[in-house]
Amino acid sequence: MKKFKSIISLVLLTILIGCSGDDTSLDSVTNAPAPTNLSALFTITQDNSGLVTIAPRGEGLVKYDVYFGDTTTEPAEVSVGATVDHTYAEGQYSVKIVATAINGLTSEVELPLTVAFRAPENLDVSITPVVGDSFSIGVTAAADYETFFEVTFGEDPQQEPIQFMQGDPAVTHTYSNTGTYTVKVVAYSGGVATTTHTENVVISNPILLPLTFENAALNYSFSDFGNVTTSKVNNPDISGINLSSKVGRTVKNNGADTWGGTTMVLDSPINFSTLNKFRIKVWSPQVGAVVKLKIENLTDAGIFHEVDQITTVANAWQYLTYDFSGVNTSQSYSKVILFFDFGNPGNGASYYFDDIYLTNGDEPKIFPLTFESPTINYGFGDFGGAFATKVANPNVSGINTTANVARVVKNAGSEVWAGTALTLTEPIDFSVYHKIKIKVWSPQAGIPVLLKLENSANTSINIERPVTTTVANGWEELTYDFSGINNNNAYQNVVLFFDFGTNGTGATYYFDDVKLSN
Repeated sequence: MKKFKSIISLVLLTILIGCSGDDTSLDSVTNAPAPTNLSALFTITQDNSGLVTIAPRGEGLVKYDVYFGDTTTEPAEVSVGATVDHTYAEGQYSVKIVATAINGLTSEVELPLTVAFRAPENLDVSITPVVGDSFSIGVTAAADYETFFEVTFGEDPQQEPIQFMQGDPAVTHTYSNTGTYTVKVVAYSGGVATTTHTENVVISNPILLPLTFENAALNYSFSDFGNVTTSKVNNPDISGINLSSKVGRTVKNNGADTWGGTTMVLDSPINFSTLNKFRIKVWSPQVGAVVKLKIENLTDAGIFHEVDQITTVANAWQYLTYDFSGVNTSQSYSKVILFFDFGNPGNGASYYFDDIYLTNGDEPKIFPLTFESPTINYGFGDFGGAFATKVANPNVSGINTTANVARVVKNAGSEVWAGTALTLTEPIDFSVYHKIKIKVWSPQAGIPVLLKLENSANTSINIERPVTTTVANGWEELTYDFSGINNNNAYQNVVLFFDFGTNGTGATYYFDDVKLSN
């Protein structure tokens, strides 16, 4: 019994001692101090994204609440040793860190944060002329750390900057006059930091080959000699091979010298690197007139080359082709000189000329395209699984009784955009006529026939029109309206897509008599 009481006393003593230890632990928690030594590490991502990593620091705490100091109202709870990411706009902020101890006591600190975007770097601005338009330029840009660009073209001090993005198509501008202009491109970072590029562009509008007389902004000056008079005039005979609105006219006045003629000075020497023949459209009141073409050095009249041709048509336009393969290409030639009815004195007759081109001498491939010439190499450029060729007319009837036509086979499985292209000898002249007519034969009605025109040097300069067939297994004429087209874009590629938008089934289509019309 005595032994049993001793055991009970020992248990009670142990319990009392245990209770005394728990009180001590609770006291240490209850009386814990508020968190101390609060701070934070800010790591700002250097890519202009505004991303900031916040790493709170402190002692005697179990968690943090981070108030970001911007428009975000709710704090982020961050555990001890962890971080939080937040995206800021550029600016200055006061970030509040509230630390909570184990007993709920809190401490806080406000820390300044500055988010500054770096200026765009590696700014690359490209300023390029618009093909066929010496008054227009296009601007593109790329840079690191940019958000967008603005461009001004230096012509109008009041011009509002034009905004564009990296990868956008070129921003184009057409100047009103020749001169030197400062183009300014500003790259923005999304904040106050910017990078600026300025570049002078010279708008000169030079006189170059080909000479077409259609550009109203060009000063086609003629230096006449031997009592002839030359000027730019309206085309007196819009027909045949020449449907343009403006041409050159030389009047060989009564008593003019046998060698009377006119000189046109180019702003750059003639480039004979790939082509060495000239082709000129001429209109003469007589057959058998000698038309001499002479080219000459800009400053030394003793450096020249000349070739004669003879008119074979009276009172109508014809081509004259001059072979300059014997020219001394080590010399430069900037003067183009024409003599009409060379060797005979003037009698008051008028001669007309137009479209002075360099060529390879092949028979010209121009509108109208009739496919009747036995010597023209039509050179179909097929793509997407289509195949085109010149063939005998398979259906000589109705509106098309010609012998030859073009055939397009859209092979089974060919692309929805399969078609064929023809490159003309010279750009289409829309100065008078603004529509194109094509005779087509289709095995079905209701299919789209897309006509696309391209600049041969830059196919990104293009325009297209769709027209739907209404006749099956018979000839019909489709009309494509290009009213308002920019004639300075020099459209020279003619591209046709039959049943555009549908994969090929092996069907055969025909077309013929591609011509300008109003």
